[in-house]
Amino acid sequence: MARSLDGLVLAPVADQAPGQVGTRTRFTYHEKDGEVWAEYTGGDVVRGHLVGTREGDRLDFRYVQLKGDGTTSSGHCVSTVVELPDGRVRLEESWEWESQAGSGTSVVEQVTAHEH
Repeated sequence: MARSLDGLVLAPVADQAPGQVGTRTRFTYHEKDGEVWAEYTGGDVVRGHLVGTREGDRLDFRYVQLKGDGTTSSGHCVSTVVELPDGRVRLEESWEWESQAGSGTSVVEQVTAHEH
């Protein structure tokens, strides 16, 4: 099993559709006893939170976010935790909005201290 996500900062490797998370978004993860949660902000996202569980290398969580235009949205995501050859962590995500239409996949990777 890959190491704990607690305290890691991750960022998307590519921009999603306009108005969604992108390469400027930063996710700060926390993990304890099978629970995972994170705060995220950056790009079009003013404030976002996610909360869920980890079982092995599988994360299952729901997310809510506030965008710069004052709208809110929420969805569900399942991610696989992958450890990269250089020791960083990657999450391979499959997500679906629940408050609006749309679904897709994305990849976020751990950023090093100088990239925060």
